[in-house]
Amino acid sequence: MKMRLLLKGGACLLALLIVQFLSFTAAAQQTRKITGVVTDSVGKGVPNVTIAERATSNSIASNTDGSFVINVSGAQPVLVFTSVGYATQEVPVRDQSNISVTLQNQNAALSEVVVIGYGSQKRANVTSSVATVKAENFVKGPVQDAAQLLQGKVAGLTVSNPSGDPTGYSQILLRGNTTLFGANSDPLVIIDGVPSGLRTIAPEDIESIDVLKDGSAAAIYGVRGTNGVIIITTKRAKGGYTNTVEYSGSVSTQQIARRPEMLSAADYRAQIAAGGRDASWDLGSTTDWLNEISQTPLTHIHNITFRGGNNRTNYLASVNYRSLEGIFLKSDNKTFTGRIDVNHSMLNDKLKINLQLLNQTNNFTQTQDGGSFNGYTYRQALIRNPTAPIRDANGNWHEQAGNFNYENPLSRIFETDGETKGVNSRMNANLTYTPIAGLRLNSLFSYSRANTNAGYAETKNHISTLRDNRNGYAAVGSSLSIDRLVELTAEYSKNFGKHRASILGGYGYQENESYNNFIRNWNFPIDDFGYNQIGLGNAIKEGLGEIYSGKGETNLVSFFGRLTYSYNDKYLLMANLRHEGASQLFGANKPYGTFPAVSVGWRISKEGFMQNQTIFDDLKLRAGYGVTGNPPSGGFLSQALLRFGAFVYTNGEWRRVLEPATNPNPYIRWEEKHESNFGLDFSMYNGRISGNIDYYVRNIKGLLYDYQVPSPPNLYPSTRANVGEMENKGLEVLVNVVPVRKRDLEWTTSFNFSTNSNRLTSLSNELYTATNDYFTTGYTGEPIQTHTNIVYIGKQIGDFHGFKVIDIDENGQWIYEGRDGKPVPYAQFAHAFEDKKVIGNGLPKYYAGWNNNLRYKAFDLSVTMRGAFGFQIANFQRMYLENPTIQNYNRLASSQDLVYGKAKLASPLEFNSHYVENGDFWKVDNITLGYNFNRVRSQFIKTARVYASTLNTLVITGYKGVDPEVNRLGLAPGNDDRDRYPNTRTFTIGVNLNL
Repeated sequence: MKMRLLLKGGACLLALLIVQFLSFTAAAQQTRKITGVVTDSVGKGVPNVTIAERATSNSIASNTDGSFVINVSGAQPVLVFTSVGYATQEVPVRDQSNISVTLQNQNAALSEVVVIGYGSQKRANVTSSVATVKAENFVKGPVQDAAQLLQGKVAGLTVSNPSGDPTGYSQILLRGNTTLFGANSDPLVIIDGVPSGLRTIAPEDIESIDVLKDGSAAAIYGVRGTNGVIIITTKRAKGGYTNTVEYSGSVSTQQIARRPEMLSAADYRAQIAAGGRDASWDLGSTTDWLNEISQTPLTHIHNITFRGGNNRTNYLASVNYRSLEGIFLKSDNKTFTGRIDVNHSMLNDKLKINLQLLNQTNNFTQTQDGGSFNGYTYRQALIRNPTAPIRDANGNWHEQAGNFNYENPLSRIFETDGETKGVNSRMNANLTYTPIAGLRLNSLFSYSRANTNAGYAETKNHISTLRDNRNGYAAVGSSLSIDRLVELTAEYSKNFGKHRASILGGYGYQENESYNNFIRNWNFPIDDFGYNQIGLGNAIKEGLGEIYSGKGETNLVSFFGRLTYSYNDKYLLMANLRHEGASQLFGANKPYGTFPAVSVGWRISKEGFMQNQTIFDDLKLRAGYGVTGNPPSGGFLSQALLRFGAFVYTNGEWRRVLEPATNPNPYIRWEEKHESNFGLDFSMYNGRISGNIDYYVRNIKGLLYDYQVPSPPNLYPSTRANVGEMENKGLEVLVNVVPVRKRDLEWTTSFNFSTNSNRLTSLSNELYTATNDYFTTGYTGEPIQTHTNIVYIGKQIGDFHGFKVIDIDENGQWIYEGRDGKPVPYAQFAHAFEDKKVIGNGLPKYYAGWNNNLRYKAFDLSVTMRGAFGFQIANFQRMYLENPTIQNYNRLASSQDLVYGKAKLASPLEFNSHYVENGDFWKVDNITLGYNFNRVRSQFIKTARVYASTLNTLVITGYKGVDPEVNRLGLAPGNDDRDRYPNTRTFTIGVNLNL
């Protein structure tokens, strides 16, 4: 069934825009038009500059790209250009019809242009919580994706990399979790106006990133903006150029940041000599299994950018190649990205056309079905007997199939063959028409297509043949995703003396089609074809293989508007309203939702009583309130759905039966986030000190949860309904300081600090009641097999739940804290659910960052640091590999230590507080030292820069695991998975050339 909402209102809005075109164009013919563009010192367009005809009330504001159109009527008109943070300029018109003006900064903090969605504002006029990071302040080095460029740069935005896998993604969490399930926690990513993925664009092609943090800022994006919005602006063609070519390249290598210390072959033999192990454990070899599966990786990245054209037509073309290698064998990721950006102006610069074409290919090696490097292989390298040989006397892989879940890690790597190949293409067209002064009509069209094909095979010598008797295995699969986007907006701006106002209205339609299929087969006659002749396997013929295909379609229809107003740049107002419906709510009583937002600002520094003070350049109070929404992840939840269930034997054949899949719930609706934000922006001593402070409270209402219901009368035992409520609140502080600013020496430093508390306030209402006042989540894996976390109604998210140990006896048995708080020895402890306690929390209470940029003559140095505090981590490696009772697997060297300084542990494996550690850490993330050759004596090279950098340079922590930066997403944060790809330290040398 095709899920589609009617594009109601779109045709009416388009007709209205056409009428506006005609009427405004007719009126404009009566006056003399002056067009132009206002830029800053680096050539970037400045929005909302007041352009006034001197000695008249005639004035307009520049558009988001700095362009303007104004009608003048005086005999000798003079245009006056004024903008907060810039020096005022007066320009006589004379006989000119096109004027270009470059404004000079008076205060960079105030004149900074901030992208706010469907437009931009100067920092001085922003009334919401918005952070901006420019390219010169990005994290340097071979980052995994665009999010890592922001690591430690934005208060309230947590960007972590819990995996060193070159195919891994950054984890992003902005102001805490907002849902129980049904939607992810990732912010919406907008690249040049189009919703995209973090890897759609090469990091080297990004010019700036703006983060819309609070509800009043993100509400313009409605349901897509609940988790915040990250707006990425790429390097674009603009203005006139002397044709230039820019090249940047780097070469990197890596090492495991903190290698786990396992027992060596010498340790095994020492234990045998001391009677701690039987002599049969010595298999006669000396093998460092972690070394055997590792490599010295070489990563190289190259980016070439071509620029050219004139003020009417210009272009930018870039080519980027990223070849990333991981620290483990057959662990890689290669991406090639080509991008073209073309601008053309016509009709006396009233019509501007921007076209963007992007094509990206990506491929990486698979050593597991459906993924890249198999983390289970890493586990096998850790637990493998260090005295075992790699191959036996016959040259076959040495295996001990009788040992449960014990496999040769090199066999797992070399007896597999797999690859994933993807192609991602995108085409954008943006048309902007300014028929009269102050009116801007814009149309954005985008088409994106992502296609992935993957294949994986295991040979007859793979452990799966011995373990599962599969006799060769292969799988192939493919997926296709198509996104279409249309957005039509009209914005009118007008100045009335000291009053400045703009109003924006828009319509948007976004749809996605997705297709996927896969085939799994085994029992092959030969290995020669791998996954390329998957039909040779017999498993499908025998009814044991798998064949699957699926299709999905969603769409989102939106109507939105925004009003901005300022009086004398002193009293500021912004109001947003978005009304939209999603196909996920098809059939519900209320498929559409309305999401309002309002924010106000008071620039105290513009008041008369502040004019004689010399401390503050700018002081502004902000307050905002906004509503956004989360749609359900599944479709048709308002309807009673059926699914195919088990097979039954009837009339001599097996048939699949239909069974209920959901109960109908016509009242299902959006999860809504209601957020209040209060902020203070300041700039002092001509911008030498600047920053902001924000306090926010988020109330998420109508959280989806599955409730147990009687059956009958219901056909299904649970119903998904909007009942729960959650609260997030926190404080964010950012301070920028320029301690030194001289000709040959400049030092800028930035501090940020944030807090977040997240709790589930309710999970019941008058219709639905939760069965318990808690639910459990998280999982240890086998063989312990228990939950790790618990969520109590009315308490915080992220609590660990397990047995609390307080001591150990002389026999190495745990002593627990009982239900009454008194000690209970191991033999008397019931090990029941009621004996478990909250033993920590996996979400940090505090985050901090400190970033420094130092320039001395031609040298530059940047240092990025950050930390997280007030949280715990469940160390799975210690829990599974530090127990000396385990003889058949290798163990951590620390398994030899005395627990509490008393005895070696003799209790069996379990999840308890002994393995929940303090996770506080401080990281020196990135150090980059560069040298700039600004006067190159070459006819081919204009400027050059060479640099060396490190990523994940140093960590200060008491945590005993590989890295304290672990998964913090979802409802079970803080679990350090034993199979996760280890974090790495990266060393890079690179060069930037301007040709």
